[in-house]
Amino acid sequence: MRTDDDNWDITTSVGSTALFVAASRALEARKPDPLAVDPHAEAFCRAVGGEWTTAVEGTDPEHPLQTEFGEHFVNFQGARTKYFDDYFIRVIDAGVKQIVLLAAGLDSRAYRLPWAEGTVVFELDQPRVLEFKRDTMDRLGTAPTAERREVAVDLREDWPQALQASGFDPSRPSAWIVEGLLIYLPDSAQERLFAGIDALAAPGSFVGVEEALPMPAEAFEAKRAEAVASGEENAFFTLVYNEQHAPVEQWFGSRGWDAVATPLHAYLQQVGRPIPGPDSDAGVMTGTISLVTATKR
Repeated sequence: MRTDDDNWDITTSVGSTALFVAASRALEARKPDPLAVDPHAEAFCRAVGGEWTTAVEGTDPEHPLQTEFGEHFVNFQGARTKYFDDYFIRVIDAGVKQIVLLAAGLDSRAYRLPWAEGTVVFELDQPRVLEFKRDTMDRLGTAPTAERREVAVDLREDWPQALQASGFDPSRPSAWIVEGLLIYLPDSAQERLFAGIDALAAPGSFVGVEEALPMPAEAFEAKRAEAVASGEENAFFTLVYNEQHAPVEQWFGSRGWDAVATPLHAYLQQVGRPIPGPDSDAGVMTGTISLVTATKR
């Protein structure tokens, strides 16, 4: 179960969820018609080895990514990756050169997107997660396509100060991403995160956010109890908070941002991926998610 001062590396607690997402991106990239191609996702999984190697090879029929749920989850990750990749292409076209990846995990955009000359990508995450990514890419001889600056900080701490100490300039436009993060923060930390972004973002800045509606409390507690009883290490429902500070479109929209929310199911349909049934585990999950982008006036 989560605690206020917990921490992790890439194979434990919240860190392990980044590997699950990386494996999903790797499987999406292997499709004949991928929505997005992350050429580094498979390398991260192979660097850890064991179940993560078999996950990207698709050789373990018992792995969660080989189930019906897993098939929909891979589609979800392909769609989410495409949505935020397209968001960053708009950021690049707008001439924004300060990029902030909050809870960067195994996001490889600093290495694979066509950043303009002079772009700085700030990656905020737990120290050991950043170390794993850096070491893996160094071993592969892969260089970032922008200046990459690691900001080793827990987002429950004073991350705005740490970001500015790393050279972030709040007087210049910036672009932010909050992808696969909010569910791992209590509502009070979500509020501080939104306020921190708003305070540091100059006019002309962008933000992209993935949000999810909380489950009914009784249903969530039943899922959590089931996960605890199973004894499964890093079980999803023991890692997340079932909380939401405020709808993202509403929160940023009331503070001088032009925000647009796209329900995930609508986006899946738009990009030609199937929508899971409403009574399936995948449908229950994806049906709560929206993808949001906003620009600051």
